[in-house]
Amino acid sequence: MPATPFDSAHLSGLFPTGETARLFSDSAEVRAMMLVEGALAQVQGAAGVIPETAAAAIHRASLECQVDPVGLAKATAQNGVMTPALVAAFREAMMAPEHAQYLHWGATSQDIQDTGLMLRLRQALALQEDRLKATLKGLAKLAGDHAETPMAARTYGQHATPTRFGAVAAEWGAPLLGLVDELPDLRRSCLLVSLSGAAGTASALGPMARETRAALAEALDLADPGRSWHADRTPVLKIADWCTRACLALGKLGEDATAMVQSGIEELKLGGSGGSSTMPQKQNPVAPSVLVSLGRQSAALTGALQGAAMPRHQRDGAAWFTEWLCLPQIVLGAAASAKTAAVLCEGLGPQPSAMASALDGGLDMIHAEAMSFALAETLPRPEAQAAVKRLCREALETDTPLRALVARDFPDIDATSLFDPGQQTGQAPMEAERFAKAARALLAKGN
Repeated sequence: MPATPFDSAHLSGLFPTGETARLFSDSAEVRAMMLVEGALAQVQGAAGVIPETAAAAIHRASLECQVDPVGLAKATAQNGVMTPALVAAFREAMMAPEHAQYLHWGATSQDIQDTGLMLRLRQALALQEDRLKATLKGLAKLAGDHAETPMAARTYGQHATPTRFGAVAAEWGAPLLGLVDELPDLRRSCLLVSLSGAAGTASALGPMARETRAALAEALDLADPGRSWHADRTPVLKIADWCTRACLALGKLGEDATAMVQSGIEELKLGGSGGSSTMPQKQNPVAPSVLVSLGRQSAALTGALQGAAMPRHQRDGAAWFTEWLCLPQIVLGAAASAKTAAVLCEGLGPQPSAMASALDGGLDMIHAEAMSFALAETLPRPEAQAAVKRLCREALETDTPLRALVARDFPDIDATSLFDPGQQTGQAPMEAERFAKAARALLAKGN
């Protein structure tokens, strides 16, 4: 198999990243870094730090010149960073040494690469927001359409109490609403320009270092951190954490969907299921399995990324290299997860008859909690619980429905409402409607 599924000829369709994959190509990284160099020269020229003619030439060249990433490999392997080779190739491509000498003035490799990374992460977050909104659209429809569809809630894999499928869909979607709501603050606090020189002191940038950094931030529409963040990887960690939480939220959807299409349960049908090479009856939950696997991968990579967020001194190659190994996979995993979930949610088909069968089976014991509270109106709570536990044991031992035993021992209890799933779902219908309304409002705001 290839090193990663995201750039595999045969696996990329299973783990689809869409346009996000292009943001983590060699050419995209080179292009982003050249744009940073061009913008830096432009603001330095406006401030009189470098000649304006040189600044104009560098900025124009950053938009027009082409640098082949293949030609940077040898020097990158030697230097441990691409920027020196890129700067040399950029100067050569300009064919104007009198202007090219002012390229990369006062900056260090990490300034250019980190700022270029932020330009790419900004686009990745925008794409991810669109995908999460597409998923929310599908979940909002499911929640609204099935706010009154009863089903068995499960804890530890066993029937717990009745709920509504719309509330289950709302449970899947609520974390996604929160993630989209977080994006404005995430962009404001984490999409930062970096310009602080070799050791974070900006010494080579001269007396106007702070003003230059602020101007560069404005030119690139990034935030000015007001300091060096070479050794503080909080911005990267927060973006990675956001992506990981998206993967985990969608992975939970995948776990539930896998269980709900299981033979013997079959409370969901998937719009596009996978087939077996040898068993013609199989309809495998491929998309839910993709979501689960991506959630696991993202959690593991995030642990490695966090372990690298303790760089030695002012800069640390090993910590930076670890970031390069982990961060792209985390972002691409989030992209594949959201793209998969959006398609999955469009085709999810709840099966109300199977849900009703689950509620009707189990000797009525899904209503045991409600029964204990009904008895607590006339008995002390511990006695009520003990009585219901005794009846549940008897129901299992004699294969007798709980409602028959309740009618025998507690004839004054109104068993009609007590054993009606529609009367025992609490806030579930309202939760479903609230989520659907909130999701639709969010989607309307974006249009």
